[in-house]
Amino acid sequence: MALRVIPVWALLVLPAAVGLIFLVVRAGLAPDAAITAMGIIAGLALGPAMLWRHGLHVLEKIQQSTRTPAAPLPSIPTLIWPGLREIAQGSARLERQYRTASAALHALRQRDEDVLGILPDPILVLGADRRLLRANRAAHALFGQDLAAFLRHPALAAALDAARTSGAVAAADIRLTIPVPRELRAQVVPLDGHLATGSLAHDGGVLILCVDRSAEQAMARMHADFVANASHELRTPLTALIGFIDTLRGPAADDPAAQARFLAIMAEQGARMARLIDDLLSLSRLEMTEHQLPVAQVAVAPLLERVVAGIGTILAGRGMRVEKDFAATLPTVTGDADQLTQIAQNLLDNAVKYGRDNGTIRIAARLAETDRGWPPVPGLVISVTDDGIGIKREHLPRLTERFYRVDAGRSPAMGGTGLGLAIVKHIVNRHRGDMRIESVEGEGTTVSIWLPCGAAATGTSMNGHGEESPS
Repeated sequence: MALRVIPVWALLVLPAAVGLIFLVVRAGLAPDAAITAMGIIAGLALGPAMLWRHGLHVLEKIQQSTRTPAAPLPSIPTLIWPGLREIAQGSARLERQYRTASAALHALRQRDEDVLGILPDPILVLGADRRLLRANRAAHALFGQDLAAFLRHPALAAALDAARTSGAVAAADIRLTIPVPRELRAQVVPLDGHLATGSLAHDGGVLILCVDRSAEQAMARMHADFVANASHELRTPLTALIGFIDTLRGPAADDPAAQARFLAIMAEQGARMARLIDDLLSLSRLEMTEHQLPVAQVAVAPLLERVVAGIGTILAGRGMRVEKDFAATLPTVTGDADQLTQIAQNLLDNAVKYGRDNGTIRIAARLAETDRGWPPVPGLVISVTDDGIGIKREHLPRLTERFYRVDAGRSPAMGGTGLGLAIVKHIVNRHRGDMRIESVEGEGTTVSIWLPCGAAATGTSMNGHGEESPS
């Protein structure tokens, strides 16, 4: 404290010392008298300096009491510092009120966070400059890294303009194509003083409530597609069955040989219809869940071993063999085991159907780095290669379309429905993977599937639609 008194005391004494020196030099004041006067002045100045020190100490205690609510107010002599105690008490009271209001505001904000977090629908809060302020867990789960693309969507921008202009709720129907097609209904609610309270209120801001209508739209499309495709594809086998039934009832009623031949054809056509219906139902289920990411961890190597073992009888009938090129230590992938099994089965079935008799089918799986731009992100690549007649280049981009056949007459005769690669494409889309088909006429075809591993498993598909990328 002495160090704080000395500067103040020196400031008080300095003017008098300068004046006395001037009197000694110019007015002839005796030095002894000047020294005596200086001592008296210094003694008198010590009192105000000590009083200043005490006041500084009191102010520090007041400041400490406002910073620490539990600290008591200092003892303040009212005779020396009149009114200072009331000021200190008022300051401490304001500090306590501020802390109480701050705690209440924090609790309100936390309550808002909790409420938004548990809501199942995606909710976003934008500021007046349309900068994202808050997003709940459902929004992050739905959009992931594509949230910025959603906020830039023209339909949403128009709804934001309409809400700001009219001050009323505006709506927009938004279709997103990345990483998979999604149908969203977005409602834009202006947030102003009379419409929102608590920490959600932002001057000029808006709240965006999204409803994912993908499953609803997929169901509607599924019904329409099923009727159109099923009626077209089932007409031929049904016509054949009806014709053979009429023949068996009439001309072939007493012809056992014809009956056996016709019944065999009818059984084949019935099995074809059953396969077609199974594939249509499988494709419809995939479309309904395509926007939902799988969460299970699947061991790839054992899965491929089981699929290869399951087609042993078919391979023996064609004199074919399978060459396996994958390690037992392949990493797991995030996926649906049944759907990944269906990918391997469909690809091997195609290789058997379109490969050469007594030929070789190669199934490989490996961790792949970026190779010639595909895949653009390292991951697990599964490929199936046959040594069949190959496919012309112009057909490659359309192979994953429903019911598309390179040879319309050959595929049904071999038991194909035209849906195998379409099913594979939708499964790959759901797993946020990618698909590539390469073929050389006269040499064979290779179908490659890329699946993300680790952190890449939550990313997007490579080309945004899961379409194959033929080389």
